[in-house]
Amino acid sequence: MTFDWTDALRRAREHAPFLAGGLDRLPALEALLADGQIEAALEAARRAGDGADSVASALRREKRALATVLAIGDLAGALPLLRVTGELSAFADRALDAAIADAIRQRVPDEEPAGFLALALGKHGAQELNYSSDIDPILLYDPALLPRRERDEPGEAAQRVARTLMQTMSHVDAEGYVFRVDLRLRPASEVSPLAIPIDAALTHYESSALAWERAAFIRARACAGDIAAGDAFLAAIRSFVWRRSLDFGAIAEIGRLTQQIRASHAGALRPGPGFDLKKGRGGIREIEFYAQTHQLIHGGRNPALRLRGTRASLDALAEAGLIDPADAHLLGESYDRLRQVEHRLQMVADQQTHALPLDPAALDNVARLDGLADGRALVAELAAITEAVGERYDRLIVQHGHDPAGPASTMAVQGDALAENLAALGFADPAALSARIESWRGGKVRALRSEAARAAFEAIQQPLLSALAAAPEPDRALLRWEQLLTNLPSAVNLFRLLEARPGLLELLARILSLAPPLADALARRADLLDPLIDASAFDLPPSVAELAADLTRGEADDDYERLLDRIRRKVGELRFLLGVQLIEGARDPLEIGAALCRVAEAALVVLGEAAASEFARAHGRIAGSDLLVMGYGRLGGGVLTHASDLDLVFLFSGEHGGESDGARPIGATLYYNRLAQRVTAALSVPTAEGALYEVDTRLRPSGAQGPLAVSLDSFARYQREAAWTWEHMALARSRVLVGAEDDRRALEQIVHDVLTMPRDAAKLRADVLHMRGEMARHKPAKGPLDVKLARGGLVDVEFIVHFLQLREGRGLDPHLPTALAALVEAGLLPAAIRAAHARLARFLIAVRLLAPDAELPPPAARAVLAKACQCRDWDSLVAALQDARETVAACWGATFGLELELDG
Repeated sequence: MTFDWTDALRRAREHAPFLAGGLDRLPALEALLADGQIEAALEAARRAGDGADSVASALRREKRALATVLAIGDLAGALPLLRVTGELSAFADRALDAAIADAIRQRVPDEEPAGFLALALGKHGAQELNYSSDIDPILLYDPALLPRRERDEPGEAAQRVARTLMQTMSHVDAEGYVFRVDLRLRPASEVSPLAIPIDAALTHYESSALAWERAAFIRARACAGDIAAGDAFLAAIRSFVWRRSLDFGAIAEIGRLTQQIRASHAGALRPGPGFDLKKGRGGIREIEFYAQTHQLIHGGRNPALRLRGTRASLDALAEAGLIDPADAHLLGESYDRLRQVEHRLQMVADQQTHALPLDPAALDNVARLDGLADGRALVAELAAITEAVGERYDRLIVQHGHDPAGPASTMAVQGDALAENLAALGFADPAALSARIESWRGGKVRALRSEAARAAFEAIQQPLLSALAAAPEPDRALLRWEQLLTNLPSAVNLFRLLEARPGLLELLARILSLAPPLADALARRADLLDPLIDASAFDLPPSVAELAADLTRGEADDDYERLLDRIRRKVGELRFLLGVQLIEGARDPLEIGAALCRVAEAALVVLGEAAASEFARAHGRIAGSDLLVMGYGRLGGGVLTHASDLDLVFLFSGEHGGESDGARPIGATLYYNRLAQRVTAALSVPTAEGALYEVDTRLRPSGAQGPLAVSLDSFARYQREAAWTWEHMALARSRVLVGAEDDRRALEQIVHDVLTMPRDAAKLRADVLHMRGEMARHKPAKGPLDVKLARGGLVDVEFIVHFLQLREGRGLDPHLPTALAALVEAGLLPAAIRAAHARLARFLIAVRLLAPDAELPPPAARAVLAKACQCRDWDSLVAALQDARETVAACWGATFGLELELDG
């Protein structure tokens, strides 16, 4: 690609006095540029300070040379915006680093600089410095490491370094200046010193920082001085910036800040003379705030959004499905063009300006520097850009409830008026209910004891009551809302979320009405609602491998306990979202069941690996040996419900006599039994984030009396020589979930060999019938909706399948629908059994959520159950379930030669 360097140099000389002066001072650079040697010119500019008699002089010379070269490269189109801003930002890093070192050495010449650092914020942090930008660092120091004279106090020494640094960077002389430095972004800038101790800064951000400071730190990075200490500081305040729970109070604060900027901006409202490209409507700052608002909402939950650059952040938000890709592209292109015009304004006289000139001739001059015909052409282009940007930012303000007037409908309704309102909404006994609601505010509910909480609740009270009244079971929904509110230590963030996303109120009311397990989960963790604002909330989880990668994606410094907490949080969120998908009829329950299983498998893989690594720290590893984990039952079959336990069996490969190689070596059997206990605990022990899964290990060889983990050889021998028929039936529904590839293949071969062993068909039949009879006596159906244990239900399907699998050695797949398909194809079962099983399985998955006690649910839940099972209404569903059970009973009779009497 060719660039017109001659025209770029001409425009610079004719329309930018600052650039003309730079070219006059630097003829060698102009010659390189005229020849199109941009990289050579940049390298020469970086060396422009060589030989200077002071650090300050060297930096001023480099800045002037670099500014000149970058401007000509920009005007010629040879350097894209990010290259220009990146080069300027990199120079700011170098300059600050040199100024810090020089300031320390001026005071203590014999010491190596240490214990002092600069954090870059704003455009500097994002590596997007503009052509004539201020920089806004925060200066921190470590009193124990900062070199100082013997009589100096650490604080005094740090302030001397800061003042000397400011002089080096900001002083203007005949050679120019380095950067204007603004330290007002430091904590409590009106009273704090220029440089702040690291511990004091940590205390500030952990306890008293404001919402705008969170937004500022989105783009923060350690840029100069003790970079490692700066990185450690940013890691320590990561939870302040990137909050796991959505903070709509902070989002509202950003919206109010935008409104203040718009209201206080005295310049032109639309592009024209005096229009401010940065602060005006549809300008640079609104694009930055647009990206940062979404980052603040979602970045705590999605580390992929924690980017500093505005353009990169917009792209990441689009990739995550959080904003329209077309909007991301438009805003990104607009941002680049607005920044480019901003640069043109600043190139003219090296002034930190963002406003179009008021004088028409000066406006024409800027336009011609840019290569346009005149100011009118520039204004027309900017008008189109800012209108499109402003329109999108206006939508964002409305979306997050930043209307400063506030909707009248959110005013609280009190006293008699509240009772009248409740009556109008259709609530039973409105007077008593009104008294209950008033008692919430009277101190009964901890989450409503602060003024801020009560104000936030009043903003949602009326739409909340309306949503609860419209819920399928209003009284049940309101009771569960009260339970949720009572259990929360703080609810301000929940109220802000519901205010900002009123559409969630209706969904919340349905959850509280219909699904007791989801309502209980919300009572423990109101932030489970947060993911429902994402576009991906109704997507099914990906593969086990992708889920495992996502579960491990987090902070690099996580220890084992934090990992356990994080997995519990993420798994809880996924299970909650899948429950919402089910009650909303967004997915077939069979898809939900398979997804619940993938989530559990991923949790097992991640926690199994973490437990093994933690265990190996003390005991090392055993060479040639590894842990294997098998899933049985519903986990083995690949379809769970919200109430499913995890049936696990632990094995290990290698020799019994092996020994671990750690600091505290132990033998193989003891090693793997203890490790199995660790894995079980990782999955089942409640932490601060609650419980994860119930784990059942009673299907292991010799049952509850046997060791928790046995070797592959012992397992094979037990299955061949000592296992009961019911254990082989259970084995037919098992899968290897964890283990090295070779070990998995060996175990799968053992399972296949056991399942295909020759059998006495008569004894097998007698054993199966005896077991089913015992189960029917000791574990009868729990209620009218127990399609698992009721005769003609799912347990009978399993017994039929496992009997045929063991007798025929066919259909040996743990996934029951696949096994049924194979047995039907072999002519061993009628085709109708497949649809009957699917109907019963769908119902089980749905009923575990909508009627976990297996009793008849309220009418609204019955309608959801019917829809989930692809039936017109409840009566149709009852008839379909009866048909399915009769089909199973007929198959039982054909398989075992005995009539099966249906109960219920």
